[in-house]
Amino acid sequence: MTEEKKKVAILGGGIAGLTTAFYLQKIVREKSLPIEIKLIEASHHLGGKMQTVVRDGFTIERGPDSFLARKTSITRLAKEVGMEHQLVHNSTGKSYVLVDEKLYSMPGGSIMGIPTEIGPFITTGLFSLGGKLRAAADFILPRSESGKDQSLGQFFRRRLGDEVVENLIEPLLSGIYAGDIDQLSLMSTFPQFYEVEQKYRSLILGMKKAAPPKPKTSGSSEPKKQGVFLTFKTGLQSFAEAIESKLDPNMILKGHRVNKVTKNGNEYEIYLNNGETLMADCIVAATPHKATQVMFSDYSFFDSFKIVPSTSVATVALAFPLEAIKKDIDGTGFVVSRNSDYTITACTWTHKKWEHSTPEGKALLRCYVGRAGDETIVELSDDQIVKIVLDDLNKTMDITMDPEFFVISRWKNAMPQYTVGHKQRLKEIYEHVTEELPGVFLAGSSYEGIGVPDCIDQGEKAVQSVLGFLNIQM
Repeated sequence: MTEEKKKVAILGGGIAGLTTAFYLQKIVREKSLPIEIKLIEASHHLGGKMQTVVRDGFTIERGPDSFLARKTSITRLAKEVGMEHQLVHNSTGKSYVLVDEKLYSMPGGSIMGIPTEIGPFITTGLFSLGGKLRAAADFILPRSESGKDQSLGQFFRRRLGDEVVENLIEPLLSGIYAGDIDQLSLMSTFPQFYEVEQKYRSLILGMKKAAPPKPKTSGSSEPKKQGVFLTFKTGLQSFAEAIESKLDPNMILKGHRVNKVTKNGNEYEIYLNNGETLMADCIVAATPHKATQVMFSDYSFFDSFKIVPSTSVATVALAFPLEAIKKDIDGTGFVVSRNSDYTITACTWTHKKWEHSTPEGKALLRCYVGRAGDETIVELSDDQIVKIVLDDLNKTMDITMDPEFFVISRWKNAMPQYTVGHKQRLKEIYEHVTEELPGVFLAGSSYEGIGVPDCIDQGEKAVQSVLGFLNIQM
């Protein structure tokens, strides 16, 4: 008599769902486990925001363009699916902060805007003398209240003052989350800064001690600095496609939206938009928080997701002949201070940062628009957005031609905001799910990290949770 198979449904085919499906399938095959997997995705492609346009020799990312090399879960998965040979580091070069229509070099030795070397901080024109003296108060200020969540803005303003926050820290940190640092949770976004402060009291001294040592030089020549970011030469979409190619095609259900999930005894009923109903013993909801709340609308403890905001953003990629840019800048990009009269929030000179992305003799600029509290530009027409972006760029550059082509990618309500109290909200939801919906697990950018490696980590964790729930010993 054959053992009845347990059914696992993975809702959502972004990178978290893909990772869950891949690693769960791998274990099922290696151990010959009686588990049937179904991956359900509302759209007609897998990979979520990992989308790439390949055109005229250009490789243009619509969503994320890279990840931190030190986050190894993605390189490990790349090796599993045969993509490790496509990994490439970014080219290093100067990066800038745009304040009051002037580009300032990022101060040397700063880590996410926090100074760890006094010389570059003292000599930079980014801050006034008063702003520098105020930042020095970090050396004598006491620690934050232990264990209490607070906004990133509150934490950094207290330690380093408004000027350093507005002109350096805010453009860097808010760009990652497209959020308002006076609303974003310290404990859910950058808890390492809190931990450094608690350990060393001074954030500046603590970050200096925690920074990795500089490589030793032999002789007079310095070793070539390797970029801290990685991406795939063929684009991040090719990575998603490589993962998908390793999955059993019979497990994948695209173009089917989950309308509702309800518990029925020890099983779950999954109602699809085509009228079909699937049954599952275990569910991994790798979906955005608002979609999760709608699917589990019968369970009021998910209602707190309704108040979690999401920001709309857009990326604008512009392709030019190199000679179109008469006033070039020696660097790979800049972020924009909120104190500046600009619509763009950042610009990457992609042809300099990622040499593989652009044919010889061409330039590729990738600009970012939209942020918390200022999202209306995302709704404008393509031509309006391009005009606004070019007007902004020409305040610091001299672009003499129209772009050969452009690619605008709008991401509506796509950036979840980890506002103050995020960890506590999640903790309460997880407790309710464990008690009332055993066998349901959450993974994805809305929960415990928005970057691609963070979502992969959550997918791996979900696999272990599923196996534990099904009492499968590894």
